[in-house]
Amino acid sequence: MKTLFSVIALFALAVGLVVAARYNDGYVLVVLPPYRIEVSLNLLFVLLAIGFIVLYSLVRLVTTAVQTPARVRRYRVARRRESAQATLLSALEAYFEGRYAKAERAAAQSIELGEHRRLALVLAARAAHELRACDRRDAYLQQAAQGAPDEDALRIVTEAELLLEERRADEALDALQALPRKHTAALKLELKAQQLARHWDQVIALVGELERRSVFDSEQATKLRTHAVVENLKKKALDPHAFDEAWKKVPEAQKRETSVAAAVARIYIGLGRGADAQQIVEQSLETTWDSQLVALYPGAVGRDPVRQLERAETWLQQQPNDAALLLVLGKLCARQALWGKAQSYLEASIAVEPTVSGHVELARLQEKLGNADAARRHYRESLDLALKALGATEPTAAKPAATYP
Repeated sequence: MKTLFSVIALFALAVGLVVAARYNDGYVLVVLPPYRIEVSLNLLFVLLAIGFIVLYSLVRLVTTAVQTPARVRRYRVARRRESAQATLLSALEAYFEGRYAKAERAAAQSIELGEHRRLALVLAARAAHELRACDRRDAYLQQAAQGAPDEDALRIVTEAELLLEERRADEALDALQALPRKHTAALKLELKAQQLARHWDQVIALVGELERRSVFDSEQATKLRTHAVVENLKKKALDPHAFDEAWKKVPEAQKRETSVAAAVARIYIGLGRGADAQQIVEQSLETTWDSQLVALYPGAVGRDPVRQLERAETWLQQQPNDAALLLVLGKLCARQALWGKAQSYLEASIAVEPTVSGHVELARLQEKLGNADAARRHYRESLDLALKALGATEPTAAKPAATYP
């Protein structure tokens, strides 16, 4: 519609000019001695219009001729950029499709074209890494390191990630130290590196930082922190003084967690400090009951075995059907030469849940009581359970319940 109006306006202007020229009798007199030139006003307008058109055309022609080399250069650069971007896109698609050889070739072509060179180098390094071409991977990363320092984060994070896949934790940590400011992804890589390097103090600090950044929820952070605390304590178990200092620094809430308490109790038992292990087990069980933790109680030999037995019997009032607790009571009674009670507890334990350790303890008790046949039967049943756990035998029938002493 706009074009139609423009054509109509153009025709109207032409008609107006023709009509105006028809009624225009003016002329222009140019005197240039000894010459005298008289020209119609309409012809003068026509000549001026033609002169303007010719002059404008000449100017445009010269300008185009002068600008042509620059335009050609810009065109070539644009074509090169489009080709580089298409090649880099092809490399990305091949990489995420798992076609790493094709991805590396396409990334190498993009590097030669010079567009997004840093990204192409990193992509080529990743593809070479997947192809186990370590020399080519390192060469790409070395080239990427020659760029501007403020653009080095891409190369550093990639290098750290690839080093971690090879379990080279210390080298990955050295690479990450070059980052002036670590973003969340870099902190996650550092956490993984610190875990592999077994730097558990740093792991605990990083878990707290990532929890504040909402990377981990409270439950995940607690599990990671607890695991780090346990591993840190195990790491220092060979030095009793360092172990005691580390244990003092653990928050009280974590000291009562069953996994932490179990690890520390085992360490104290290994160090021959049964009284300390007994105290830790008792304090943790007051907060949360755990059958695996109570199984450590007989090994935590304290100064008063009678009190230890009495304490375990009080737990039985709240946990009457806990097979692990019944087994513990059987061991504690056998230690005090209370053979009848020990047998009753052990039989009750295997009645609730037949276990290899339960049958072995009962077999040892029967040997002490001189019941060789009963001892052999329980040894045989413990062996059957062990083979069953390995998937070598069919399930056996459950034993009838026994009575408590």
